Amino acid sequence: MSRSNLLGILLVTILGLEGFLYFKPIPLLLSLEHKIKDAMFWWRGERAGNPNILIIDIDEKSLQALGQWPWSRDKVAVILSNLTQSGAGIIGLDVVFAEEDASSPVKILQSLGIDSSGLVDYDTLLAQTLESSPVVAGYVFAMQEDGVIPHGSPTSRAIVIEREKPEHSYLPKPYRAILNIPLLQQSAYSSGYFNTLPDEDGVVRSVPLLMEYEGILYPALSLEMIRLALGVGRIEVEYFEQGVQAVRLGDILIPTDAFGRMRLNYTGGAKNYPYLSALDVYKGEFEREQVEGKLLLLGTSSAGLLDLRSTPFESVFPGVEVHANALDNLLSGDFIAKPLWSMGADVTLLLLLPLAGWLILRLFGVLLSFLGMTLLLWVLFGGHYYLMFSQGVILHTLTPLIATLSLFFGGIMINYFFESRQKELIKAKFARKVSKAVVEELTKNPSALSLEGKEAEITVFFSDVRDFTSISESLPSPQALIDLLNDYMTPMVEIITRHQGTIDKFIGDAVMAYWNAPRAVPFHADEALLASIEQIEELTNLNEKLQNQGRPLIRIGIGLNSGKCIVGEMGSLGRSDYTCIGDPVNLASRIEGLCKGYGALILLSEYTLALLQNPNRYALREIDFVRVKGKEKPVRIYECLGFKERPWKENPSQFAEALALYREGRFKEALEVFEKLKTQSPEKLFSLYTERCEHYLNEPPRDFDGVFAYKTK
Repeated sequence: MSRSNLLGILLVTILGLEGFLYFKPIPLLLSLEHKIKDAMFWWRGERAGNPNILIIDIDEKSLQALGQWPWSRDKVAVILSNLTQSGAGIIGLDVVFAEEDASSPVKILQSLGIDSSGLVDYDTLLAQTLESSPVVAGYVFAMQEDGVIPHGSPTSRAIVIEREKPEHSYLPKPYRAILNIPLLQQSAYSSGYFNTLPDEDGVVRSVPLLMEYEGILYPALSLEMIRLALGVGRIEVEYFEQGVQAVRLGDILIPTDAFGRMRLNYTGGAKNYPYLSALDVYKGEFEREQVEGKLLLLGTSSAGLLDLRSTPFESVFPGVEVHANALDNLLSGDFIAKPLWSMGADVTLLLLLPLAGWLILRLFGVLLSFLGMTLLLWVLFGGHYYLMFSQGVILHTLTPLIATLSLFFGGIMINYFFESRQKELIKAKFARKVSKAVVEELTKNPSALSLEGKEAEITVFFSDVRDFTSISESLPSPQALIDLLNDYMTPMVEIITRHQGTIDKFIGDAVMAYWNAPRAVPFHADEALLASIEQIEELTNLNEKLQNQGRPLIRIGIGLNSGKCIVGEMGSLGRSDYTCIGDPVNLASRIEGLCKGYGALILLSEYTLALLQNPNRYALREIDFVRVKGKEKPVRIYECLGFKERPWKENPSQFAEALALYREGRFKEALEVFEKLKTQSPEKLFSLYTERCEHYLNEPPRDFDGVFAYKTK
């Protein structure tokens, strides 16, 4: 199965899995999703709380001075009276007085059967204080059955209007209300519950703005305080099919979840709002400016009173400050919520993010895939962070995160497997064809190598040992022949690979190689010619050793040609090789075969000559214009005599003159020059042209164009 198919299967599997996890979440994943959003609060850091919100703290100092909680109601009355006289805006009580004050002198004397007329009743005193103070009394709902028979209902001055309420509401429906004693409940201007319902992991991330009890909707303490502060008479609840959509308070539209819960946009950790000790208020040891016109919450930060909560910032957080954050959000309108359209955004992201990851894995290697997937994760977190704190929109983060990481690790394993296999394939294909350095370069970047057939301009090399049959017959055994070939082939192959050539195949004593594939070689014609010259020079050294050992000498011919060929993996199913095919290959083979007839060591075509960067570096001479067997178009061939500064043999200037006469069909004049050259040097080339001129003088050719046509290979 191909890499693309496996990546496709992985993508489809992950898309199906993330869809299941999104629409059927398990508790563990929900908890992790919450933790991600908690982490975003940490990254954002703390910001200043609203200074118009003040907490009257029943702290340790107050408890030591005024006694254990609950205090006698006269002390609470003093605190509320002092706050009222100092111009407090609204006072919310994060405490409930569910029983009568047994410490009141009236109650004590009555319990002893003594006349208590004329004495002060602390509950009555507190009730009188409540009647003259801007107090929103607090109470709490018991959410589950606790064995106590429900009795009494909260009092609320809020008018709650429900718009398009569905048949089944998702608003919390508590079991019973734990209220202040009737005297106090009726004396307070209004009331609100102070329940904080934590998530499954115990962390308070939202507050229920409304609860439905006995068919009536009651507001939370924070919502009721803001309603009174704004002077708004009614609270409107907007529904949609799946539950509550928002709560409207005058001009403020408060987004909620389906259960009517407002997600808290916490400003920071504990003590992020100003605190004033209840003892200082009791003693009157505070400035009027500290409380005048402000929203006050009477609650406790004392660990002993067990009103501590866990929040995204801290695991020990005063419950009263949860309500302070709720007040702050309501005042500033700085809400965070998951709107109706967020599901569409989540689903779109669940599709697009894995698709983007799949494309990255499909197009790039391991390193670039890692960088690309890392960028995707940063986009995911950064985008969700921006939406949460700049736009107040919460999107689902965990499922696309799991999908992206799963796709990444799965894709990396697939890519690693295929790249490892491709590297092994490269090593298997090219270990004996090119140098180790080239193999290492190819394996470092296997994606850059395509084994599929493609057109490329290459220079093709053929070499062959002259009179190989005679050499074979002169050796005493097959092993001696193998040893001789090994001694010859080893330096020849090393020279080719050192000059960045690729060994294609060995055909008995013949070698085929090429340049500019699989790796690009900028000056491939020069590298091929340099390797050819070096082979001839190395062969001289080798023959000296062979002669000293009494072994046969080796003579070779080399043919070079350049042109566009098809290079790539070719062969039958299960038996293939990386090679090259095309007319330039065939021509190179034909040119090598001509070396013996011309007595040349190296022959190259006009096409290779045209690609040389500096032809003047070499000792070159044109020796013929031929039409080889199987080709209609003639080609000029050149002999290389080594480097120009140290040629293997002289190149008489008369040869070019004689060749020009020959091409013009002036065979008699050409013959005279070739015969002179023949007497000066016994080169086979001069003898060949002498024979041709004599032949053409005896049998004049028709329409001679200077091209000699070979009828055999």
